[in-house]
Amino acid sequence: MKKQLLIISAPSGAGKTTIAQHLLRQFPQLRFSVSATTRPRRTGEVHGKHYFFLSNAEFERRIRQGDLVEYEEIFGNYYGTLKSEINKALQAGEYLIFDVDVRGALNLNTLYPEQSVLVFITPPSISELERRLDGRNTESAHQRSTRLSRAHSELAQQKKFHHVITNDRLEQALAEAHAVVQRMLDPSSAE
Repeated sequence: MKKQLLIISAPSGAGKTTIAQHLLRQFPQLRFSVSATTRPRRTGEVHGKHYFFLSNAEFERRIRQGDLVEYEEIFGNYYGTLKSEINKALQAGEYLIFDVDVRGALNLNTLYPEQSVLVFITPPSISELERRLDGRNTESAHQRSTRLSRAHSELAQQKKFHHVITNDRLEQALAEAHAVVQRMLDPSSAE
C-alpha cells in the first residue's frame, strides 16, 4: 500500500510548522491536512482552507460519531482532524501532510498504519527550545511553562516515529525532511 500521509510532529517551538510549510512549497503533490476547530475565525481565514470552523455542538457531535482521528481542547477551543477528510483524500490518491502534536501523530498512525510516514522534529536541546519559545513572544508565562512541561513527555515518544530529525541547523533539517518525502513519493529512489 502506498504511503500517502506524511505526519510531522514535534514539541512546540521545534520547527515542525516551518518544515511542513517548506515541504508544501517544494512538493506540489502534497496537500496540507486542514484541521477542524471551534475557535473563532480570524480576519482573512477561509473555512475549508485554513480550518474547518465548527461550533462546539457540531464538534462534539463529530466526536460522538467517531469522525475525529484525534482532537484536543487547547485554551478553551477544540482542535482536531476529521476522519472523513482523510478518507476522501486517500480515495482520491492524494498525499496529505499533517502538522500535529505527538498524541495526534500516534493516533493517525494507529488508524492508518499502512499509509503513514511519521516524522519527529526534535530541538537540539531543551534550553534551545526554551530560547525559541521565548523568542516567539506569543504566549503567556503560563502557556510557555505548559508547553515546556509537555515537551519533556513528547520527546520521550520520538522512538515511536519512523524518522527523527534534529532541527539544530534549519538547512540540514529541511534537507533531511526533503529526502524523507522524496522516498515517500518515489519508494524506488530509496533502493
